[in-house]
Amino acid sequence: MALTSKVKRNGLLAACPWMLAVACLHAQANHSSDRGNASPEGRTTFAASCANCHGLDGRGAERGPDIATRKEIQRLTDAALLHIVGEGVPGTGMPPFRAFGKTRIESVVAYLRILQGKGADARMPGDPVEGKTLFFGKAECSHCHVVSGAGGFIGTDLSNYAVTRSVEEIRHAIVAVSVAANRANTLVVVTLRDGRKLRGIARNEDNFSLQLQTLDGAFYSLSKAECQIESPGQPIMPADYGSRLTPRELDHLVSYLMQASRNAKLPGDARQPEHED
Repeated sequence: MALTSKVKRNGLLAACPWMLAVACLHAQANHSSDRGNASPEGRTTFAASCANCHGLDGRGAERGPDIATRKEIQRLTDAALLHIVGEGVPGTGMPPFRAFGKTRIESVVAYLRILQGKGADARMPGDPVEGKTLFFGKAECSHCHVVSGAGGFIGTDLSNYAVTRSVEEIRHAIVAVSVAANRANTLVVVTLRDGRKLRGIARNEDNFSLQLQTLDGAFYSLSKAECQIESPGQPIMPADYGSRLTPRELDHLVSYLMQASRNAKLPGDARQPEHED
């Protein structure tokens, strides 16, 4: 599906045809429909029928605009979105998907709400306070990852990680670590001429040089002619969380990431951060 964007005309923001078509729905429909966890069908349908235009994350692709982070799309009621998906928008690239049926269309809209960050109403499976203790303690996540400005820098920033992910997706990412096909997420060991060894992640690499970020966050620019580089295939992310942490501890850790994402203020988001419980 392809929703067209707003255009600026004569100094005023004028809605595109599909915006005009749903204006009445947007003004009259209530906002109380269920925005909980989307069903697997919603995610599957979105990937098969919507991602080609809007991207798997809903943030736009070559054929369609961003429908995940644009405020005018986020502000549309569920009724308006259901109408757009089901009936399409004449004169635009957005076709009708009424053949999906009511239930399937509702699942797509529910999944879109999660991509928009409105899945944050999902119930946390554990205690985020306990999860924070695990993150910075036993689980050692903070050695690599940063949340809300605290932690390491070798891994990705997880401050907003849970915004567009379900409880199951977050848990799976923690316990089901796979070795990447490239060096982006795997350990690189560099042996210098004096015998010293540096361990970290290859951030930039070409035929002659390597930029290595070591586990303490420092960067090194190295000439390949002056060192020996090995990739043992070991992921930076520990692969034993399924055994190191109990199921309840995993619930706590997932809940901490969910709470952190709810508290985080996204770029362009005017909402005020919540206080941690």
